[in-house]
Amino acid sequence: MIERVEALLGARVVSSDPVHGRGYTHNRRERVRLDDGRSVFVKAAVDDLSAGWLRLEHVVYAGVAGPFMPGLLGYDEKSGLPLLVLEDLSEAHWPPPWREGDIDQVRSTLEAVAATPAPDGLTPIGDWKAEWLSCWRAVRDDPEPFLATGVASREWLESNLPALEAAAERAPVADGSSLLHLDVRSDNLALTDRGAVLIDWNWASGGNPLLDLVAWAPSLSIETGMQPDDVVDAEGVGEMAALIAGVWASVAGLPPPPTAEQRLRDAQLAALRVCLPWACRRLGIEEPSGAEGDAVFRPGVGGSAADASSPG
Repeated sequence: MIERVEALLGARVVSSDPVHGRGYTHNRRERVRLDDGRSVFVKAAVDDLSAGWLRLEHVVYAGVAGPFMPGLLGYDEKSGLPLLVLEDLSEAHWPPPWREGDIDQVRSTLEAVAATPAPDGLTPIGDWKAEWLSCWRAVRDDPEPFLATGVASREWLESNLPALEAAAERAPVADGSSLLHLDVRSDNLALTDRGAVLIDWNWASGGNPLLDLVAWAPSLSIETGMQPDDVVDAEGVGEMAALIAGVWASVAGLPPPPTAEQRLRDAQLAALRVCLPWACRRLGIEEPSGAEGDAVFRPGVGGSAADASSPG
């Protein structure tokens, strides 16, 4: 990796230290210092799965300019698996804690993202929606992992799953052509002097900018105590929340995939506990009977395509 970075940047590497962030992907991450005084962040693929993610990220870094983007300093896959060299954001503030003005700063950034056309080459939002819709079908076909989370009872699921599936189908995610990040949460937000910078763009797409706000609301609620409706309140929010809740519902009760740790499932379960009742309130559906209790996390068995392609 060092030789590739030196060739890209025309400077000698003097040190390279692993970066242990709060994300869930298994790319190699290093903070590299160069003999010309620069410090850069290097993200390198380790297998075919992570290589695909980096190629998608590079589409965004190469095709989108704006203060909300990390600076792209180099990209290489001619001499190995994809490798990205980006601006070092280690001196930024990475919430939580959320300080006064931080949430407004992120809102301003998401407005700028929403005003940006999506470049060619991203995963179409219709493809994402089709995959997310399959998640509620997976719960219908095998409800045991979802029920094992304690979020809802079997009776509740049988009574309300058809309405949730129908609402998710109506989610207006394709209403628009705005750039979408689709993974807005605190570990992907660097708060800098120029505003909030979004990292990890491998889920990016184009569509309705409300979707980024709806996807952000559960994690922000967990970290701040805000109500999701205080984050975003607009027509179609309930349907989008139902769509996203299905993703969490299909995986939260499963063991983590080989590329992640149990904390991934813990985070997905926490998001489900916020997103599912929120969707129900917005849609006039009975809230899940277990949502207010202290559900016991008991991993189920099996796997899901959503492990490799879900927001969050």
